[in-house]
Amino acid sequence: MSDMTPDECLHALEGLQPEIEGYAELLVRKGAAVRPGQELVVFAPVEGADFARIVVAAAYGAGVGHVTVIWDDDALKRLEYENVDIEYFRSTPSWRREQLNSLSESGASFLFLEGSDPSALDGIDPAKPAAAMLARNRDCRSFREGMDFGHNAWCIAGVPVVAWARKVFEGQPDEVAVYHLWMAILNVARADGEDPQSAWETHNATFEKTKRFLNAQRFDRLRYVASNGTSLTVGLPQAHVWEGGAARTQDGTVFFPNIPTEEVFTSPDRMRADGIVHSALPLVHDGTIVDDFWLRFEHGSVVECEARRGKDVLEHILTTDENATRLGECALISKNTPIRRNGRLFFDTLYDENASCHLALGMGFPECVEGGFDMSPDELLVHGVNQSHMHVDFMIGTDDMDITGYTEGGEAVPVFVNGQWAWETD
Repeated sequence: MSDMTPDECLHALEGLQPEIEGYAELLVRKGAAVRPGQELVVFAPVEGADFARIVVAAAYGAGVGHVTVIWDDDALKRLEYENVDIEYFRSTPSWRREQLNSLSESGASFLFLEGSDPSALDGIDPAKPAAAMLARNRDCRSFREGMDFGHNAWCIAGVPVVAWARKVFEGQPDEVAVYHLWMAILNVARADGEDPQSAWETHNATFEKTKRFLNAQRFDRLRYVASNGTSLTVGLPQAHVWEGGAARTQDGTVFFPNIPTEEVFTSPDRMRADGIVHSALPLVHDGTIVDDFWLRFEHGSVVECEARRGKDVLEHILTTDENATRLGECALISKNTPIRRNGRLFFDTLYDENASCHLALGMGFPECVEGGFDMSPDELLVHGVNQSHMHVDFMIGTDDMDITGYTEGGEAVPVFVNGQWAWETD
């Protein structure tokens, strides 16, 4: 941390404007991958309005036909949960359903600017945000399936807000914390150089070697072991596919769902997870922190859990629907990545999941099984891909984690050794 004063940080932030504008261009053109005449939908915190305006200007500069901005605010959300009965949250208002579903059905691209207080909903009954999330994912089906099944391009990226910056850079004046959070975001998003879009083309190429290796192995299962007590075996569907980096819609549009991203991932067999797994980093879920927790799986389902902090939130996640106890994703990330080397806990899943191998409870990915985009939800279930109204990532990768892949013939292949790809140790 530098010894800059708040005034110096405000001045330095003005000097970052070219990089911030380049970041906005990256999110619009590579992340959301907008096309001329298309609708772009931007979700943004009200505190990030200045950056949202830069994004909207970049979008119109890229030729979009129209931009819709949907605002969010931590304080208003908390007031709503404090004062409104839970029954209200069990369904989505008709105007919201119409808004999100119609935008998706029109072929819009979606850009989610993520910036919030990690503790915004501390003390709130976790059943309320859980009910709201379940209702939106159930009632806004076109919106949800448009992204899940490759009809709409989408991207999640960060924008600083004061409460988040205070958490990441604890003890610093607000101006100093926000400046340093901007610097960190630009750095891990590869947007602090002269040509971020070219940097992302190069970055995307690095995923290809890893995906070729994993897809060629046709592993039957992965075995995770770490000194914190993790001892977990996760089965993989016979026709599973490893993905990572850029994604592609069904009409061929190439986009980046997450900026930043360092992961390769697949969807495990929803019926085959056995053992115990311990968290490596806190989970921030709906404005509440869950920390120092573990899950025990039998036959693919969580049968026991514990947490030092936020156990009630964890239990609500697991009871979202009948498949919320099963895995929808396993993702591999080496400790030798910019976010991990940064050494900073972001208290935000978008960033922290890219510093650590992770798993996700809930919805699996259709693109992670051969022919998945052409399958119905029931057919995906048959092929082992979990179906749920939620998808919650949690980080498990430690510096000493070993992961071994086992082929159908029983051959053991080292995949991770001491928290990094096996070939990185050569």
